[in-house]
Amino acid sequence: MVRPKVYVTRRLPFPAFELLKKYCDVDLHDSDEPPSREELKEHARGKDALLCLLTDKIDREIMDLAPDLRVISTYSVGYDHIDVEEATKRGIYVTHTPGVLTEAVADLAWALLLAVARRVVEADRCVREGEWTIAWYPTFMLGSAVYGKTLGIIGLGRIGTAVARRAKGFNMRVIYYSRTRKPWLEEELGLEFKSLEEVLRESDFVVLTVALTEETYHMIGERELRLMKPTAYLVNTARGAIVDTQALVRALREGWIAGAALDVFEEEPLPRGHPLTELDNVVLTPHVAGPSDERRSTLFRAVVEDLMRFFRGEEPLYRVSYDRLCFMA
Repeated sequence: MVRPKVYVTRRLPFPAFELLKKYCDVDLHDSDEPPSREELKEHARGKDALLCLLTDKIDREIMDLAPDLRVISTYSVGYDHIDVEEATKRGIYVTHTPGVLTEAVADLAWALLLAVARRVVEADRCVREGEWTIAWYPTFMLGSAVYGKTLGIIGLGRIGTAVARRAKGFNMRVIYYSRTRKPWLEEELGLEFKSLEEVLRESDFVVLTVALTEETYHMIGERELRLMKPTAYLVNTARGAIVDTQALVRALREGWIAGAALDVFEEEPLPRGHPLTELDNVVLTPHVAGPSDERRSTLFRAVVEDLMRFFRGEEPLYRVSYDRLCFMA
């Protein structure tokens, strides 16, 4: 039996990598750094499969260089780095890893929401830098209450639903906008379906949990930010390009909104000296929503096992096809 040839663009945890090597001829980019474009093009040649990450752009050029390519598996929930339409036309399967990171991403969304509302990062810095000189006074480090406020969720897939479930403990009114209405979740969780404009106008906290597609690129721009309350906060753990960064910087500087908490950016890594890093009313984390210790190895194993399903002639559990491109699952 001919062993499939797989190019893996990053180091894998030991158990997952050993499983892959058992059944495939593996060409590994043995580094935590992404391969260069030229390396990606060179090593994609002659491969039956690619196992890639978000930073690896898999487009028509790569597919042209790999005419034997049968499956592209990405170690991520999102798949905007892959030209799924082109892959679908060529009969190339695309798989991803929804579900594995749902709870971890929802956890970080809430950590960011609480951190920006209660000014946790500013308060920590105040203590560390010796600026805490008076024990307490009524106007010191005033933050915003979370309990009993209105939470707006944009994109009610798996992650959006997990975020909504956590809001019950804060006795929040939860409203949402999604391309597909979810009446069973409205009943179960007490959610209210609203238009995008209504969610932006009425929410004290807006959490983005949509996939990046042509439809959602710069979904939140100047118009949308100006619809939000001046006391409201924006939280993004989805994809950076869903938000127009220039408009967001203006909104934070000029007080259109109270603050933002971001784990994702249009440019990653965020360059030193970026305008966002100079603002006190924004909390920034370096795209760490998914990989909790418990989930990292589980995620790698999931992507490898789905790849193995394909090579055994079975339907992958988490296949993406162009006609299913929609809000994040």
